[in-house]
Amino acid sequence: MWRFIRPDARSIWDHEEIQRILPTYRLILDKRATAKYLIFKRIPVSIDLQDSGDKELWEEHDTINKNVINSDYLEKFSDKNELSDNNQSYLDLKIELLRRIMQNCHLCERQCGINRLKDEKGYCKIGKFGRIYSAHLHFGEEAPLVPSGTIFFTGCTFSCVFCQNYDISTRPQDGHLIDPKKLAAIANSLARDEHARNINYVSPLAHTYAIVYSMKYQTMNVAQLWNSNHYCSLETIKIISDLFDIWLPDFKYGNDECAFRLSNAKNYWNIITRNHKFIYEAKGEIIIRHLVMPNHLECCTKPILKWIADNIPNVLVNVMGQYRPAHLVLKNKQKFNDICRTPSYSEIEEARQYASELGIFWKSVS
Repeated sequence: MWRFIRPDARSIWDHEEIQRILPTYRLILDKRATAKYLIFKRIPVSIDLQDSGDKELWEEHDTINKNVINSDYLEKFSDKNELSDNNQSYLDLKIELLRRIMQNCHLCERQCGINRLKDEKGYCKIGKFGRIYSAHLHFGEEAPLVPSGTIFFTGCTFSCVFCQNYDISTRPQDGHLIDPKKLAAIANSLARDEHARNINYVSPLAHTYAIVYSMKYQTMNVAQLWNSNHYCSLETIKIISDLFDIWLPDFKYGNDECAFRLSNAKNYWNIITRNHKFIYEAKGEIIIRHLVMPNHLECCTKPILKWIADNIPNVLVNVMGQYRPAHLVLKNKQKFNDICRTPSYSEIEEARQYASELGIFWKSVS
């Protein structure tokens, strides 16, 4: 087994599995394909978005979605000019659906039901558009992605007791306030001026509305990357499942008990497996991250790897060995005694060997 190469990732494309699993992403990198969000701006919708009810909007969305996923539909729009100002697009439709979700917020499966358009705050404590902590080129992501134009958002929909970015995730009031135009300017600059291979939205779920809205003002032909805990609501995953060019979802836990105890996430297994299957069936190009935690091979790592092998085999999996005790684990080692150390070498190797036995194409950034 070989390891991901940093920072020059070009040689990884010599591997057939990488080429097979990430074909469209590679075409976008080579400027031989167009990022989906740019194409979606050119796909017209047949109904008035403001005057139509939710049912009509979803019917229109589902009809176009099936065309996008099940045919060469995108090719008809990939080389056409933008719609006129009087036309509304498939991207506009997604923005409007997300706006309505924000009125009774259920972007994630917390289902808080508050009106975030009026800056009401639920579990994530994020108002209408939220804040970013930083935006820069990042060379520490998986090799096909670097250099990645990462945009780190403050706040989170999880409460992981071991969070290594707790200074960002637990302080949504920090950082720089953004709106769709500001976010688009940042993304355009990362692609144009910094030559990022992708725009990488880190912890994006609570900011989904602002991110998709920003695509209305983005102009660069650069892959859009969703880097998330994947705790999306069903409506959210339907809206974004065909929009992003590459996916970098976490798959943390193999059961609901560990997810609730360590991240305060209910019904984790059903939600996460549903959402992984959703993007997989939408022909998403996926790199799944699984962080191996000490003493959690049997309850988490192995069930996750087995489920991936059985249900979504055509993905890359990063079996990560970077876990270290942090945040609340360090403050209460007795309560979290199972994860108050780094994983052993034998635990990491057992996880990777199991992945290999299942036929999973795994790589490591450690």
